[in-house]
This record gives sequence, C-alpha cells and structure tokens, in this order.
Amino acid sequence: MNYITIPKTEYRQLKRHASAFRNLSAQIFKSALRDPIADVVEDFKKTESYTKGFLRDLESGLRKSSYAKRV
Repeated sequence: MNYITIPKTEYRQLKRHASAFRNLSAQIFKSALRDPIADVVEDFKKTESYTKGFLRDLESGLRKSSYAKRV
C-alpha cells in the first residue's frame, strides 16, 4: 500500500472541505428530488432535445421509481 504524509493542519482542512462538500451535495440532491414529476418532464420537453417516446418513458419510469415516493 502507498502512503502519503501531510501536515496535520492540512489533513484537518481537507476533512473540513470533504464534510462541507458532502453537506452541500446532499442539500442539492434533496432539492432536486422535490420537483413534481410533471415539472421534471416539462423541463425536459422545453429543451426540444427529446422525443415524445423518451418523454413518455421518462415520466413512466419516474412514476414507477422510488423518486415518486420522495416527492
């Protein structure tokens, strides 16, 4: 196994940054899961980048997934 030695102050700073990143990403993930399924599908539709079949499958999949239980 390879090891790297760093000063304790740098280690603590890296741990704080990692913790802050985990907290921030958890909040972003939670907020993304609060959007109603119809709004998510509508956002995809507005881009005009997806086929009707894809949008239909997206909505169907979201309704069947654990996503629907979190909203």
